[in-house]
Amino acid sequence: MIVDKRYDHLGNLRRLLSVVAYPVQLAVASPFEGWHWFRESVSTRDALRADKTRLEADLRMAQFRLQRYEALEAESQRLRALRDSTVGVTDRFLIGDVMDVDLDAFRERVLVDKGAREGVFVGQAVLDSGGVFGQVSRVGELTAEVILLSDAAHAIPVQVNRNGLRTIAVGTGDVSRLKLPYLPTSADVLAGDLLVTSGLGGGFPAGYPVGTVAEVKRDPAQSLADVDVKPAAALDRSREVMFVWLKPEAAVPAAPTPTAAPAAPRTAPASAPTPAPAPARTPAKPPSPPPPEPTTPPGANEP
Repeated sequence: MIVDKRYDHLGNLRRLLSVVAYPVQLAVASPFEGWHWFRESVSTRDALRADKTRLEADLRMAQFRLQRYEALEAESQRLRALRDSTVGVTDRFLIGDVMDVDLDAFRERVLVDKGAREGVFVGQAVLDSGGVFGQVSRVGELTAEVILLSDAAHAIPVQVNRNGLRTIAVGTGDVSRLKLPYLPTSADVLAGDLLVTSGLGGGFPAGYPVGTVAEVKRDPAQSLADVDVKPAAALDRSREVMFVWLKPEAAVPAAPTPTAAPAAPRTAPASAPTPAPAPARTPAKPPSPPPPEPTTPPGANEP
């Protein structure tokens, strides 16, 4: 023991024995370590999937809320009233998934898994994370058919965000291209201009991106310019879309006009009795005395 303590002669033997015992220790501990590894791997994968789903939902919501900021940045004093009217223009929104795509070469439409049961209605505005996607054309109980901006039968009122120029964008049947067919050659529109919804007509909320002017062709022999627009929405790639409800107060100003019309005729009969016809008849009585005046000439001979 004294020699081993001073010179460690048995150390080599202990190290050799530890090498021999290591496989046994590893064999005994491996089932427990494997079970712990499996549990951590499964729980980590589930947690990562849950985090991925949550982050995707948060990102989608953030994109929906941030898509108007570029339009609001460029607005000045001239568009302040318009901006005030568009703040909070949406009452609520609903996210739906694209179920089917119409393969007809002359129709650009998709089927979404939200319908009348959720309150979807014909003519409702539909957006995606990039901008305006389309409009509801037909509603079922559980599904809705959405006509895309690129459909040749669709048109949407827009305005150039740079200068406020208003016009109409129509579909071409090509998901990558829209047209502005009603702009004269002298119109102030340039390649790169952002087009946003004007809010006219009440179908779409104002200030949402529609597309970017890709090319402007001006022919002196033609009265109208040839303007191509690249849609802001991913019309051929979006899987999730958002249905938008406008706030009811946006449509309230039109209601008072019919009520004001009947109010005018009610005041008219009340004002009719005010002009008294009696005073008009009283001045007609003084002319009656002149007939007896012809009897006075005999009295004139008496003096």
